[in-house]
Amino acid sequence: MKGSIFKKCGCRDPESNRQLGRSCPRLRRPNGGWRADHGTWSYRIDLPPHPDGKRRLVSRSGFSTQAEARAGIDRIEALVAIADADDTIGRQNIADMISHALHANKPLPDVDEVKNRYRRNADLNPDITVGAWMQRWLDSRRTIRPKTRLGYEGYIRVHITPAIGSVQLTRLAISHLDDMFTAIEENNIRIIQDLQSGDPKIRRAARGKRPTGPATQQRIREVLRAAINDAIRRGIMTHNPAQYVELNSGKRPKALLWTDERVTRWRETGTKPSPVMVWTPAQTGQFLDHAHSDPLYPVFHLIAYRGLRRGESVAVHLDDIDFTNATLTIRWQFVQIGYTAHLAKPKSDAGDRVISLDPDTLTVLKACRTRQHANRLAAGTAWPNNGLAFTHPDGTPIHPEHLANRFHTLVQEADLPPITIHGLRHGAATLALAAGADLKAVQELLGHSTIMLTADTYTHILPDLAAEIARNTARLIPRTRSPHDYPRHGTAID
Repeated sequence: MKGSIFKKCGCRDPESNRQLGRSCPRLRRPNGGWRADHGTWSYRIDLPPHPDGKRRLVSRSGFSTQAEARAGIDRIEALVAIADADDTIGRQNIADMISHALHANKPLPDVDEVKNRYRRNADLNPDITVGAWMQRWLDSRRTIRPKTRLGYEGYIRVHITPAIGSVQLTRLAISHLDDMFTAIEENNIRIIQDLQSGDPKIRRAARGKRPTGPATQQRIREVLRAAINDAIRRGIMTHNPAQYVELNSGKRPKALLWTDERVTRWRETGTKPSPVMVWTPAQTGQFLDHAHSDPLYPVFHLIAYRGLRRGESVAVHLDDIDFTNATLTIRWQFVQIGYTAHLAKPKSDAGDRVISLDPDTLTVLKACRTRQHANRLAAGTAWPNNGLAFTHPDGTPIHPEHLANRFHTLVQEADLPPITIHGLRHGAATLALAAGADLKAVQELLGHSTIMLTADTYTHILPDLAAEIARNTARLIPRTRSPHDYPRHGTAID
């Protein structure tokens, strides 16, 4: 490498107005020595060339003494010498790092630190920020599903980058993360206050905003922890501050049954006792009776009886249904990326499953197949050959969002307490439990990855369900006299 040191100033030629630079006569004394009170020292040095062979010349100015400029050249030479002579990529990376520091007007990297990183085969850039690393980490994740990637991108863009994106990765501390999650909680309070404001304009401006709940905060931390663990594996960091941040548990809300008492309370106040509410078997039957003539009834029936997920239900193919052996193979699902729905495999091995079909469900599916066959004959060559069991009359797929919107409308028409279409899937678990199925059977029916997930979701339902079953059983016994007529005080029994 070639390097040079020189002195220059900002004086201009009075006639041409061009900077004199190194040719200014005031830079030297009459005896030829350098004047200390005029101009500054600079250096210029050639770094290893770009991969295409193009020259890479860098410089820095503003030094008070010649010795300071010389020290800068010495450090650059020491940095470049860290990489082995035959390690072209290593030399290129170090040259990139030096060039970045000079162009960003930052101090040159520490020689010992870069040497240590080089020996550990770690990333050589000590100045990489949290934001840059999160993007690099996400780009390197080639096996994650598109919907998962979209979620990670959202956490990084909305929460991580605005709060700590500019922090140098190696200087990230627990305090940075505490401040980030504190800001999230403060924003949650503002959103709730705005939504409950007496000012209609404030409520209108807050419409569509949602607090970032404990479960989402846990996922934000998990994304950070995974990215930093990758930095540790690559030798960039030595500890993971995300591991020590304390957050609320973020446990999934417990499912509760719409008992008569809860329905009465909801009709009086309009509030739900839990975000996850489940219909009783009687309420599920009331909905299915109301929806019986709806074109989407077969889908609702399948979800209510056999517990398919929303995306799984509209992705069932005709060849997935074994009408002879009364089984259904769940091997596809529609996954939404934004609004666009894509056909994909289930996200876990447990989701890829075979379930049995009861005679009523089989009858509904046969009728649906017959109706679709008639539509296909009427459409002729215009019919899309997608193989789906449930379609619109023209053969196009049913969008999961359309299914959910239609479900919501039917629930309101039936004057039933509100649940989501995913709650209809919970209802299938309720029916199975009411029929005497154990949690392991319910886990396999729903395609849960672990029985703990099933137990955690439905354990709270069991006592209410048992009481509901007891009441329904009592109603089946014909009585001419009420049990309340039994005398509380009477003679002794002989």
